[in-house]
Amino acid sequence: MRTYLPFAFAFLLPLAASAQSFGGLGGSGPSFSLSLEPQYPVPYSQAMISASSDSIDLANATMIISVAGKEVYRGSVHPTAATLGKAGSVTRANVTISSGGKSYNQSVSIQTQDVTLIAEPVSSAPVLYSGKPSVPSEGTTRVVAVANLRTTDGAQVDPATLSYSWTVDDTRIAESSGIGKSAILVASPLPYRARTVSVAIASQDGALVGGDSLTLSPRDPLVRIYENDPLLGIRFNRALSGTYTITGAESTLFATPFSVPTGNGAPLLQWFLNGSAAQTGNSITLRPTGDGAGNASLSLTASSGNNSIATASLSLIFGANPSTNFFGL
Repeated sequence: MRTYLPFAFAFLLPLAASAQSFGGLGGSGPSFSLSLEPQYPVPYSQAMISASSDSIDLANATMIISVAGKEVYRGSVHPTAATLGKAGSVTRANVTISSGGKSYNQSVSIQTQDVTLIAEPVSSAPVLYSGKPSVPSEGTTRVVAVANLRTTDGAQVDPATLSYSWTVDDTRIAESSGIGKSAILVASPLPYRARTVSVAIASQDGALVGGDSLTLSPRDPLVRIYENDPLLGIRFNRALSGTYTITGAESTLFATPFSVPTGNGAPLLQWFLNGSAAQTGNSITLRPTGDGAGNASLSLTASSGNNSIATASLSLIFGANPSTNFFGL
């Protein structure tokens, strides 16, 4: 879910906006202002143009909007969408509001730019996993800005020469902002909270601007146990839970952690058999001995640094006759 910030065009600074608003053409007296949503329009999207005024009764006024010289709306005053073009293109919208026999004019120029934020959680995922890890609790996420700022003639500006201004939860992060600083490392929010990361990007002369934002929501890490079949390999299509029966002379199990923080290195996997530490690593091979049947408990923890943050367990059944001689290698 992306979050866009409100944007107003009254008294805009050229370094802070991707559109410019011009004052009324009728001199002093009643006037209105225009605002645009979203703050940073993207190519081939729509921008909502809204009018507001403290001196004109907009409820009893009419409005005409022309985009690129073509009338697109005529009627009562309410937010109206304008269709935008490719990256770097400028769309000019003219707005005329009539009230009490008088007309008032404003215009706005909207230049689209293509900026996308990509979240790269610093957490674990299995090899060849088709998805990506989630934002880890008590971890970090690298957020990368992919900027495609273009001039009006379509020439792309080198992203390394652009100025990046990063904001996390409405706080500007000065040490991560500057020319060429297209990435930021963000600490995960508290559980059941969210964290908003946004970036404003500008060319060094301030003529081109763009931006984007995203919301980070953490998820609890987890660890899954799978059967490693001698013929079929690791059966990732079915995670084991509850009770597992060892039907042969031995059984190999494979564990993989999902979304465990990796900022301090790869997660440590520790296996426990009947409460006692058995071995570390992704795999464990279980070999019942003797002629009896029995059961045992197998548990697993995934640790990041000094913290154990994900666990899994199985109840094991083995053999044909009661037996207490069971061990893991």
